[in-house]
Amino acid sequence: MYDVAIIGCGPVGALAANLAGKAGLSVLVIDRELSPHPLPRAVHLDHEMMRLFQAAGLAEAIAPGMRETQGHLHIGADHGVIRYMGTAGRPKPFGWANDYFFYQPELERHLRDGLERFAHVTQMMGVELAAFDQDDVGVTLQLAGVDGAVERRARWVIACDGARSVVRKALGITLEDLHFEEPWLVVDAEVEGPVRFPDLWGVPETADIQQLSVMMCNPARPATIVPGRGTMRRWEFMLLPGEDDAAMMRADRVASLIEPYLDGVPHRLVRATTYRFHGLIAERWREDRVFLAGDAAHQTPPFFGQGMCHGMRDVANLVWKLNLVIRSVSDDALLDSYQAERDPHVRSVVTAAIEAGRYICELDAGKAVARDNAMRERARSGQTGTAADLIPPYRNGAIASNTPGAGERFVQPRIDDGRLLDDATGSGWRLFLAGDRTAGAAEQLRALGVSVIPVEDVADDGTLSGWFAARGVTAALVRPDGYVFGTADDDPAVLVRAVNDRLRLITHAATIHEGAV
Repeated sequence: MYDVAIIGCGPVGALAANLAGKAGLSVLVIDRELSPHPLPRAVHLDHEMMRLFQAAGLAEAIAPGMRETQGHLHIGADHGVIRYMGTAGRPKPFGWANDYFFYQPELERHLRDGLERFAHVTQMMGVELAAFDQDDVGVTLQLAGVDGAVERRARWVIACDGARSVVRKALGITLEDLHFEEPWLVVDAEVEGPVRFPDLWGVPETADIQQLSVMMCNPARPATIVPGRGTMRRWEFMLLPGEDDAAMMRADRVASLIEPYLDGVPHRLVRATTYRFHGLIAERWREDRVFLAGDAAHQTPPFFGQGMCHGMRDVANLVWKLNLVIRSVSDDALLDSYQAERDPHVRSVVTAAIEAGRYICELDAGKAVARDNAMRERARSGQTGTAADLIPPYRNGAIASNTPGAGERFVQPRIDDGRLLDDATGSGWRLFLAGDRTAGAAEQLRALGVSVIPVEDVADDGTLSGWFAARGVTAALVRPDGYVFGTADDDPAVLVRAVNDRLRLITHAATIHEGAV
């Protein structure tokens, strides 16, 4: 009987297995493929994913393969900027840059290699899930592979088996359609030089066009051009009405589309394929002992590069909760907070991506001019930001929602010795105290295994003290996934009560220390 079985070992499933393995859970990971997919699919992730790799003990291996970039630039029909979500020159309150581009086969290899650290993580590659049955204590998995049919048992199952999820279909869970579907051609190439752009105007002087994800909102042919790891570059071209997928993927057609951006620069085509960009969210993310995560639970248009990030947030949210339940610290009703937190979170970002997709995909020239004027007016009014600002806090679930800052991502400054905060303090449950507080409540949380960290003992650049001052609080309890559980402005005893209630603790003496989460 494994603690957790993970169906699918793509980036989301592999991260889930690493987080569960690091927590000491026994894990079974299965995937129908023997090795990672050899071609790039996802290309972007953000600071929160780097922090999760850090929590999993893999950031040192993964970071060298990441290309740090500067955000997003949207160009109107007249080649002028209509939206800039850039990060050049801005602080990094979470320790990592807002935007990174990567090569997915390389990332997947690092994540799978990370599983070799754990004797209690079993990998079964080249194996398919044929069927499964649930009972009161676990899930029976019928697996089929080259060695024939086998049966395995797990207490809980996380389905990370993609947009065509076998598990979701077997459970009869439908997808809510957010009414966005557009066909796009995706082209990856190795390029031995800078990409050439048409004469653009309004680009901020601090921005490096080669380090930005650029959306060409041209009604003649909407397109996206993004940087990649090393010499990799990606183009995405919207298919126009009446265009045929197979014809658009022909080498000569692809060459004609990317040539204006290369102007003779040597390059090698890696792949060209068509996709339908969707906005879809599963109606249920849990069916008794089985959970959906990643593309099995939701699909988003890629205009802010959050598709894979959503899935990684899913499993980071779920694994620490499963761990508390498996270790009999919390009642399994805690697991109901998974969809309660993640669905509104995902829905907010998918909605923003669909909104962007609608104006990016505008094919009417007159409407495109009106769009450009409206967006420039909005930019002049100060309604700008970065892609990180699109990620909302959690509003409900396993948080003390009536306290300032609850549900936000907690900051992670570098401290004076060069380390990031989580490396110095651990990434389990932490109570940060700004100033002298009533010792009794802090000791109660310490007795629960929470690390108690006086802010004045953390030598940073003032990011921590600034966070507390901005919210008018003196105590913050941070969850293992980096989100704030809750805050207090006087006595942290309020957090003790909230922990017992919101985490559904089975006993007040239960331990929620890092090893248990």
